[in-house]
Amino acid sequence: MMTSATHKVLILVPPQVSLFELGCATELFALPRPEFSHWYQTRLMRWHESASHEAKALTEPLPASGGLGLVAPIGDSFDGVDTLVVPSWPIEVTPPASLLYAIRRFFEGGGRLISFCSGAFLLAGAGVLDGKAACTHWRYGAAFRERFANVTVQDEVLYSFDGRIGCSAGSAAAIDLGLALIRHDFGSEMANQVARRLVLSPHRSGGQAQFVQTPVPRRPDAFSATLDWALSRLDEVISVEQLAAKSHMSRRSFDRRFRLATGTSPKLWLLQHRLDSAKRLLEETNLGLDAVAAQAGLGQALNLRLHFQKQLGITPSQYRQQFGLTR
Repeated sequence: MMTSATHKVLILVPPQVSLFELGCATELFALPRPEFSHWYQTRLMRWHESASHEAKALTEPLPASGGLGLVAPIGDSFDGVDTLVVPSWPIEVTPPASLLYAIRRFFEGGGRLISFCSGAFLLAGAGVLDGKAACTHWRYGAAFRERFANVTVQDEVLYSFDGRIGCSAGSAAAIDLGLALIRHDFGSEMANQVARRLVLSPHRSGGQAQFVQTPVPRRPDAFSATLDWALSRLDEVISVEQLAAKSHMSRRSFDRRFRLATGTSPKLWLLQHRLDSAKRLLEETNLGLDAVAAQAGLGQALNLRLHFQKQLGITPSQYRQQFGLTR
């Protein structure tokens, strides 16, 4: 968990504003929450290459959805923040070279990057997604792949987040990623409170593939349905051959499709989701470690400890002390 001193967020206002995604960012990170003793310190900024202290006043309105105009402070650096949120980016607009350079420097200096929807185009343009898995709105998938061949596009997820870089799929998936970030920074109890205030479930299953507009086939895509099936049975023994058969694919075709969609192997994908399940159980219940391991599909407490040490660098008990409801 990050310390309260480092919860400093900058929301980058794009040159053409998508109000929904910007609204998600401000609702999640900029809305005052006096019910919490620690929360994000957030400001908004429009990039301007020649920004000065005097130029940080409000400027002429930026065009926004529905014919509205929006004003925002301007600036030319990300100094003093640890997390940069890019709510969106107009994919037909070439980002200023100075902005791309600043994003690279920010990330190389340890900063955390979060993008919603088309905001992934800006991060990819800065080169920070090279060799990594990312996602964006399904409508932009083909354009993203064509423009950024070094990035693995995840079609079947609502968001991707590795602790340093997070990308969400289209529109409302921004909230899913935002809640995941809050859960990462403050634990499940606070994330659940924010979700309740938003009148949302703190965890939404499935991926954006279920929303993609395609004329055929009319029945649900077997691959996407297989992933949802696996997520609902993490406590059971699941083989890759079983997943391939349910997807009506050969093992080789399934492995290829799976890596293209998720950026990882089926076994590692199952392990990651089982670890996520174990973390939620440690956060939200008082179950013993053997029961947590069994319900998460990790077998016994020994396996749970080994995976936590390898993946997170801490023991399950230490994780519960930091994030559990009784901490």
